Amino acid sequence: QNMKIAEAIKQQKFESNINMALVNIYYTSNWLRDHQKGFFSKFNLKPQHYNVLRILKGRQPEAASPGEIKDVMLDKSPDLTRLIDKLVEQGLVDRNMCPENRRNVDVYINKDGVTLLNLINKEMEEMNAVWASKLTDNEALQLSDLLDKLRD
Repeated sequence: QNMKIAEAIKQQKFESNINMALVNIYYTSNWLRDHQKGFFSKFNLKPQHYNVLRILKGRQPEAASPGEIKDVMLDKSPDLTRLIDKLVEQGLVDRNMCPENRRNVDVYINKDGVTLLNLINKEMEEMNAVWASKLTDNEALQLSDLLDKLRD
């Protein structure tokens, strides 16, 4: 169902087109977040856990420190220590603390983490295919370029 932002939030007038676009970005961001929450809950994860797993897989075979992970996370607000604790608890990542300085921590994705990540990615491809059917390749590129321009 293709609902315009004005219909979705029951607001017919906006201060300006840029205001309408910004409201639409915020609304769509939350819509995507809610879809992702439901998707990742099947794996007992949050979207931020998935982001950490992807970052660690990209670093293999090297480790990453929590600071390095935080620098490239999509959502920089969560408590990273707690996210990593849960991934360790679930047996998806390994953490090695430096005995001399407990602030120095190396985090690695392990075999079980890679296996789960591959499963998630497979299911995510199917979900993304539905969304990809709504935009042409050029429209997706244009949307991405416009969002980059907005942040520039």
